[in-house]
Amino acid sequence: MSTAKVEIYTKAYCGYCFMAKRLLDKKGVEYTEYDITLGGPKRDEMLARKPDAMTVPQIFIDDAPVGGSDNLSALDREGKLDTLLGL
Repeated sequence: MSTAKVEIYTKAYCGYCFMAKRLLDKKGVEYTEYDITLGGPKRDEMLARKPDAMTVPQIFIDDAPVGGSDNLSALDREGKLDTLLGL
């Protein structure tokens, strides 16, 4: 079980969002998902946390920005993701 706090900002019908969530699900990681499809305060929150975020998903592990789905997958391939997640 992961000891890390994982948050993911997503939009509906986003294939990259689906892939990122699938990877986290496969690892049995609980995460908080914020759907910003229609914008709103959670989108503003995401941009305040990571001002250069231009795409979704945007993933945060223990409040540190990880980036998107490709970044998450790269961390997994490099064997660094499990450590970040506290697995």
